Amino acid sequence: MTDYAVGDIHGCLPALERMLDRVGFSPSRDCLWSVGDLINRGPDSLGTLRYCERLGNATKVVLGNHDLHLLAAVFGGHGVRSKDTIGPILEAEDADRLVDWLRHQRVMEYDANRDLAMVHAGLPHVWSVDAAQRYARELEAVIQGPEAEAFFREMYGNEPGRWDDGLAGVARWRLITNYFTRMRFIAADGTLDLATKDTGTDGPAGYAPWFQYERPDQTRVVFGHWAALNGATNSDRYIGLDTGCVWGGRLSLMNLDTGERLYEPGR
Repeated sequence: MTDYAVGDIHGCLPALERMLDRVGFSPSRDCLWSVGDLINRGPDSLGTLRYCERLGNATKVVLGNHDLHLLAAVFGGHGVRSKDTIGPILEAEDADRLVDWLRHQRVMEYDANRDLAMVHAGLPHVWSVDAAQRYARELEAVIQGPEAEAFFREMYGNEPGRWDDGLAGVARWRLITNYFTRMRFIAADGTLDLATKDTGTDGPAGYAPWFQYERPDQTRVVFGHWAALNGATNSDRYIGLDTGCVWGGRLSLMNLDTGERLYEPGR
């Protein structure tokens, strides 16, 4: 059995299939870990969602901001934007099943044996691994439960910008979402900068990439979201797998046991 982690697919199903063929991936034996953003912007979001859903127990998925965008359209009444490619999902005859499967995916995966976390955007230094898992389970319960509609109606926004244990309701859930699925630059006190464009590691004064801060643990973190990094974090501990497949770059696949990485050209 081999566990592979794949970067942001964004509906680039042909690249994913070519990559998995190269390594001889078998759902009866292997497991595909996805850092999220399965869908949107790419040519076959519907096919990608169907493919991953069919993998069943042979996949572990964490939700990315584009995956949440689909759920916000379904449960929060938000419109589909001109650059989105989620329309075919919403119109598909199996849309209800696919959406239900997606909303039951996790926000954070943690493998204690490997001391390895997988999240979409990152793991803020102001949270311990245990705390991050608690907040992930809290958000998952909201997404999967009766408060989903209220949350998705108000999910979008950059405030509050800094963690406070006293936060409650939608404001708390929005900030948890932003840490897990939108974070790039963060200040020492945990304040997020979500306005800076995706320009490598050059953030505004007082902010740095989330993976440059000290943590008290040794947990490795597999993440996506930040295509401009092209996977480069200058650290063996923080493993960036978004190499811009949908933007003309490559799809990344990593063997979680050996660390070997493979790349497949995208569009």
